[in-house]
Amino acid sequence: MITHSMKWMRGLLLLTMLAGCTGLASLTEVATPTDLYVLSPKSTFSASLPQLRDQIVVNQPTATAAVDTDQIAVQPTPLQVQYLPGARWVDRAPLIVQALLIESFENTGKVPAVGSSTIGLRADYLIVTDIREFQAIVPVGAEGSALQIDVRLNIKIIDAFSDRIIGSRSFEEIVPAASDTPGDVTAAFDEALGDTMRDAIEWSIREIARHAATSPR
Repeated sequence: MITHSMKWMRGLLLLTMLAGCTGLASLTEVATPTDLYVLSPKSTFSASLPQLRDQIVVNQPTATAAVDTDQIAVQPTPLQVQYLPGARWVDRAPLIVQALLIESFENTGKVPAVGSSTIGLRADYLIVTDIREFQAIVPVGAEGSALQIDVRLNIKIIDAFSDRIIGSRSFEEIVPAASDTPGDVTAAFDEALGDTMRDAIEWSIREIARHAATSPR
């Protein structure tokens, strides 16, 4: 004869087993591999760049919610955003771009000090970046799985003493990916961002040098 107590214990055991299965399923889902990708700073610049005496702070770039993520954005149509499956950036895109801009400015050898505002650097000039485009796109009329990487940065240079914008310009590069695999897509991202940063940094250094020459501190 099964007592009320035995029924209660059987029910408790069943709930425990179901909870264990749920936990196992969750662990399996978490263990699904996701490849993480990094991008590289620019290291080659024009030899004719002027030498600066001013310190630069690179602010964290702004971006739309579609880009302000560690997911790799893909636009199959102009009005739709998806994300590359099984692959992510190592950090949110704006933080990656900020770190690479800082390192790339350093790599020019033309800036005495450059960093983010978080390190307490006294800025002579601020670099304010808006990430306008940072995604793979499917070109109109393209056949198969052809993808192009579109990177567009708007750069504003602010004189920290007068709090005025001394220059504003957008830079864009579109690079075709060899295939739609994560490795080829991220390699095209790396090329597009590198070329965009090179043009933006060379322009910024020349604008700062021109402004500093006509506006002594």
